[in-house]
Amino acid sequence: MTVHLITLMKKYLHFLSLVCLFIIATFSCGDPTVTDRPNILFVSIDDLRPTLGAYDDTVAITPNLDRLSEEGMTFRQTFCQSAVCAPSRASLMTGLRPDYTRVWHLGDKFREINPETVTMPQYFSRYGYYTVNIGKIFHNYMPDSISWDEPDLRPSRYVRSEWLGRDGETFYISEEVNKSQEIKRDSLLKLQPIRYADGWNTGPAWEDADVHDTLYYDGAQTELAKQTLTRLAEMDKPFYLGLGYFRPHLPFAVPKKYWDMYDPDAIPLAPNPDIPKGAPIWTMNSMYELRHYDGFEHIGHPTSSYRMSEDTARILKHGYYASVSYIDALVGDLVNHLKELGIYENTIIIIWGDHGWKLGDHNSWGKMTNYNIDLQVPMIIRYPGQKLRNIETYAITELVDIFPSLCELAGIEVPDYLQGTSFVPLLSDPELPWKKAAFSQFHRRPKVAADGGRYMGYSINTKEHHYIEWYTWDNTTGKRGEYVKAEMYDRLNDPYEKINVAEMEEYGAVVRKLSEQLADGWSKAVPDYDR
Repeated sequence: MTVHLITLMKKYLHFLSLVCLFIIATFSCGDPTVTDRPNILFVSIDDLRPTLGAYDDTVAITPNLDRLSEEGMTFRQTFCQSAVCAPSRASLMTGLRPDYTRVWHLGDKFREINPETVTMPQYFSRYGYYTVNIGKIFHNYMPDSISWDEPDLRPSRYVRSEWLGRDGETFYISEEVNKSQEIKRDSLLKLQPIRYADGWNTGPAWEDADVHDTLYYDGAQTELAKQTLTRLAEMDKPFYLGLGYFRPHLPFAVPKKYWDMYDPDAIPLAPNPDIPKGAPIWTMNSMYELRHYDGFEHIGHPTSSYRMSEDTARILKHGYYASVSYIDALVGDLVNHLKELGIYENTIIIIWGDHGWKLGDHNSWGKMTNYNIDLQVPMIIRYPGQKLRNIETYAITELVDIFPSLCELAGIEVPDYLQGTSFVPLLSDPELPWKKAAFSQFHRRPKVAADGGRYMGYSINTKEHHYIEWYTWDNTTGKRGEYVKAEMYDRLNDPYEKINVAEMEEYGAVVRKLSEQLADGWSKAVPDYDR
């Protein structure tokens, strides 16, 4: 009897093992034939700082993004890895940090530096996803056909041979401006044939034409995205749609109705209008991005005596807010379309900004520093089967965490070489002990540094402090040289980073500790369970 029972048990266990193997073979992370995975709507919003109602901005009118936040998870302490488009996006899309991608500034192209790079959509394609790109996901028009099944969809009226290298941010409604752009571009290309935005980035810094949303580029590509979603919804495989919005990047050119939402006099000016006291002179960018636009050719360096007039500052800040509200409306339209198609419930929606943007902060306009006004970004996610909704977390997260997180949510294998940490556990427990710090960096080049030097600044953010170390930098070898200077800011008592306390005696112990933590690197700061 005992032998018989043992034999039956062995057969039963063998049967269970076969069932388990069948289940694993059918639904495992490694099986690319699975067709019931969630869709992914991957939305990038260029130059978006946390200027949203969901982030307690009392001026911002962003009902749609706020509603998405209420339906999902809002990350309140997310940092980019470098506060400029190309390095930030290359890091996010590859899951690697800037010193590994070797993309440090706008001119660096990750695919040329490392042709074997595997990007996020490229990886998801291996697991049965159909991948489509509309707008700015990598820096500017970098279609990267290796990453996408459909790499560069554009609204039909913008598909012209002379515009193939032109950015979506450079289009205006005014015919007078359009003619002026053509004349300026011809002159610029004669001086230098390869230019940013193919030489089209000239014109006024703002425009408020009284037109329908679809007559500006982001509105047109939202309509294209809706048409594409309708088509993708009929496919027998999940999709990964990357949609990159250009606003609120300069110029602040959006329909008039979004400008009319705001009273410019009610928009507060920057609470930190001066560069940080005690900061090294090279920390600030020259604002060359704004200088390309009409009337701003002669603005001074932030470290100089230059001060923008209050009237101009208000117009620029007004334009930024209007641009954010425009994108908010477009995202709302897109989400409603998902619901009409019946695919909303089975779609992961993630919204992220690639870096912040100074609106007069530190006497500057733009990004390109190691300060938190440029490093902190919004990140909102809503996913199928989400049990906790309308929740937020103050756990420290980074954009480099998105790649492993989406893998885990989609049920596919997380590559072991990624340098981010999946934030999925936070979705169930927002208070979970998490990363000890976030790591960022910025390459300051001689042509924009106030002292003409070249430096690399390495930044570490803990919940209490923000610490930065600056080193000389060898641009030929891509290696740092001698230590030059440190900055430290008390995040609790000085959230706007007005005073560098790194050399104050009372902060000496904290500086030493953070210097050691920075040297230890990101891998020592991950949650204890993930080591």
